[in-house]
Amino acid sequence: MFKKTIFYFFLLINVFALSQKSDSTYTKLSQAEKGLIQIEKGFSSRKESDRIEANKKFIIAWDAIINDPNILSYSFDSLKGVSILSPKDKKFKLITWNLNKDDGTHAFFGYLVVNNSKRIKTGLFSHKTIEAFEYFKLSDRSSQIKNPETYIGTTDKWFGMLYTSVIECDGYYTLIAWDGNDKLVQRKFIDVLYFKPDGTPIFGKDVFKFPRKNPRRLMFEWSSEVSMSIKYNEKNNRITYSHLAPKSEGGLLEGQFQYYGPDGSFDALEQKKGKWVTIEDIDARNEKNKNDKAEKPDPDKQTPIFKPK
Repeated sequence: MFKKTIFYFFLLINVFALSQKSDSTYTKLSQAEKGLIQIEKGFSSRKESDRIEANKKFIIAWDAIINDPNILSYSFDSLKGVSILSPKDKKFKLITWNLNKDDGTHAFFGYLVVNNSKRIKTGLFSHKTIEAFEYFKLSDRSSQIKNPETYIGTTDKWFGMLYTSVIECDGYYTLIAWDGNDKLVQRKFIDVLYFKPDGTPIFGKDVFKFPRKNPRRLMFEWSSEVSMSIKYNEKNNRITYSHLAPKSEGGLLEGQFQYYGPDGSFDALEQKKGKWVTIEDIDARNEKNKNDKAEKPDPDKQTPIFKPK
């Protein structure tokens, strides 16, 4: 009886200690989130210099906490100016945001926080979890990249974009993203993230079967005056997107994307043997997702997160 009492006493002490540690971590990240909320208000300034200064402070604030493994489980759901995505398997947390400039172009920033924890067998009936945590700062090099669709990048040579959705696939992750590009042309991407055997994250992969090209990611370009849709349907496990075409026929505006827009038809990508295969001219009326009734922001209506008033 005495031994049991001692056991439960020490068990309670450990639980209390863990609880205090958890509360302390939550308080630290909660305070950091409040600071980030205050800083991000500067992104709404009419002055570009103010937005740039706010972005510098924003990065410093993230740098101060990004090495905390508890970031993987902290939601940061009060931040409205940052896209924060995690797949179902909780392998990583992808944090991205954009800085819009007076000339209509955008710069992108972010972090990739990775959970490399492994569960190993230590005995006949027991296992042990080895905690392994990594984080990477994303460095936008898009201005130096001539062919975005064939480019394969790393975190320090990243083609910057604002990620809005993540889809867990077999051996890789598919990412839907937005890029304001400039005043005339907007872009959206279907990007890919995967991890090498040594844990190195790579953006871009040969997983698309697309007519007339062999891309590592898909890029869609159209007039900034209109909008286009890219949606993932979980039920059918396919991505549906607006078919883009120039305003006039005859090929006169071919390749001049400031004159492109949705023509009313839709195409799709469907998973087949680990690849995204193109299906042209689908009936989008049958593409209802089980989550469509939920009231939540639509990533396909995404405008610059930090937009001047």
